[in-house]
Amino acid sequence: MMVHEAPNLELDAYRTKIRLDQPHPAIAAGRLTEQQYLESLEAAAKLLLEDPEGYMEGIPSASPDQKRAYIKAALTIKTPGAANAKLNPYMDVILQYERQFKTITKASALTPLSKQFQSIQQEIAPEIYLWQGDITELEADAIVNAANSRMLGCFQPFHACIDNAIHSASGPELREDCNVIMELQGHAEPTGYAKITRAYNLPSRFVLHTVGPIIAAGQAVTEHQRSLLAGCYTSCLELAAQVDSICSVAFCGISTGVFGYPKREAAVVAVNVVQAWLKQHPGRFGQIIFNVFSDEDREIYESVLEG
Repeated sequence: MMVHEAPNLELDAYRTKIRLDQPHPAIAAGRLTEQQYLESLEAAAKLLLEDPEGYMEGIPSASPDQKRAYIKAALTIKTPGAANAKLNPYMDVILQYERQFKTITKASALTPLSKQFQSIQQEIAPEIYLWQGDITELEADAIVNAANSRMLGCFQPFHACIDNAIHSASGPELREDCNVIMELQGHAEPTGYAKITRAYNLPSRFVLHTVGPIIAAGQAVTEHQRSLLAGCYTSCLELAAQVDSICSVAFCGISTGVFGYPKREAAVVAVNVVQAWLKQHPGRFGQIIFNVFSDEDREIYESVLEG
């Protein structure tokens, strides 16, 4: 049985307040031009430079690339608040323009594991997929973000964590929604639970945020930590199941980055929990995707699934 630090805020308590079921209007925009992009870069950089909590390192010159890097860093440290709303239209243009040049993978085009790897001996649920790539470029109904207990994204500019990558590609409105949820909850996010928001400028439609257990360097995983990680996967599936339009969910390797959970042990938990949940809820999801980024991670999942 999982033991959590504090009560969890249920979906019904925040669903309407973050307008979860309303599509993000910027997604409906037509193809954007380079001029629109450059004008939005200029406007966003100017607003951020004028902000009293502004990021003052590397103030942008005439270079669009420098302006873009400055904006990314400044938004990473920017605390949420109603005054930030004036940035949102410019960031929508910037992120939607950049998305036009990315290689977006549709979840519907993937091949299920049961057909992709003939060498796998154990019975694999037909809903399970393995995909190697950047989760911010996957067009699934929902993707999973490995968050921290503050639940507002990473505040370290250019930090190479998935939390930072997802918030940067989604835009500042993602942090605003997370802030609404956390203010309603009134305490840090317990390990093993999950929250859901819209995905804004990501190809996916929703983001599931979950906090995994932290494993100190050199320490063995305890049964309690294993249970908490299992709770992350179960909580994400249970929460996604409450949103009728979600048929595909892509999981990152929860806790296996800076949180230090051994990758193979984490993959075993992920596969076992998802397989068991799907068996208990037949037909609820069409796709559950294990997203891996490196060749090593892919080989680990293949090995676990073969076992």
